[in-house]
Amino acid sequence: MNDDELLARVRAAFETLDPLPEGVLAAGRSALAWRAPSSVLAGLTGDLAGRVASGVRGGGVRALTFAAPGLIVEVEVAPTGRGREITGRLIPSAAADVHVRQPGLAPGEVTARVEAGGLFCLPRVPEGVVSLDLRFPDGTSVVTSWVRL
Repeated sequence: MNDDELLARVRAAFETLDPLPEGVLAAGRSALAWRAPSSVLAGLTGDLAGRVASGVRGGGVRALTFAAPGLIVEVEVAPTGRGREITGRLIPSAAADVHVRQPGLAPGEVTARVEAGGLFCLPRVPEGVVSLDLRFPDGTSVVTSWVRL
């Protein structure tokens, strides 16, 4: 028996005794499909959960800060029923399209345009694991690290 035959038998044993749940497999495929290898990563540098904003009913707002070289992305996440509303701004202000990346969403399903002053709003984002993809007119993009909302 060679190594390939041994690995095939081990794989068959695991598939029989402890099969991989379909949801896990689908999430893995989705994560690979959502890769953006040419994008710059904006890592999470601040997370203030439960901060209460004036005028907001039913709970606090979560403030997140992401940083990439030459860019800061500040967002506030507010609960809206089963979803979330994300409002944010880019520092420094820049023209861009913001796309929500989430395993359950089709590409381009939830998007917004950055307005004057670097402001944007995504009113209906499903709860779950989310990343933002900022696409600039020059073809470059910045993606935020994944966070659970």
